[in-house]
Amino acid sequence: MYYDVAITISMLPAARGAFFVERRACMETKRIIMDDKAVNRAIARISYEIIEHNKGTEDLCIVGIFSRGVPIGRRIAAKLSELEKNDVPFGSLDITPYRDDSRSAGEDEKTDIPFDITDKNVVIVDDVIFTGRSSRAAIDALIKRGRPRTIQLAVLVDRGHRELPIRPDYVGKNLPTSHSEVVKVSAMEIDGSDGVAIY
Repeated sequence: MYYDVAITISMLPAARGAFFVERRACMETKRIIMDDKAVNRAIARISYEIIEHNKGTEDLCIVGIFSRGVPIGRRIAAKLSELEKNDVPFGSLDITPYRDDSRSAGEDEKTDIPFDITDKNVVIVDDVIFTGRSSRAAIDALIKRGRPRTIQLAVLVDRGHRELPIRPDYVGKNLPTSHSEVVKVSAMEIDGSDGVAIY
């Protein structure tokens, strides 16, 4: 991250032998990578690619990863249903108990997959893929619930820096980044607006 800091130094009375330091500003830089129109175009493009790859939507279901993968996945499912005139099931997945960087106890209570995934083509949806560890956790969570015919991965942003051999099947935008940068996805349903920014 880059910080723009302005410092003003004023001499205090000599008897006190001290300096007064005023920090006037400290701002993080921010670049808008995708606005709401770009996000919608990416979702539409991913939906068309899913249809083409699967030759339609038969035996297809969409599962979004909490948190912002859920609204993005729900929109993809709605777009697929609209394009193919066929209801595409949608579910949401809490991967917290399956992550290798946390040791949470208990069941994944937020998960809501109200259909059988056995012998289905399941498309996992996430907002950003980075190391690949969230995607691995999502695969583990799905396999616990059944045996899909295929598991595919769709992401709005691929920022690189993979630590596991995982590659998404559908990508809204490839975004080269450094490790020190932060990619933030906003979703209307959660944040009040759609967009992708890099800090």
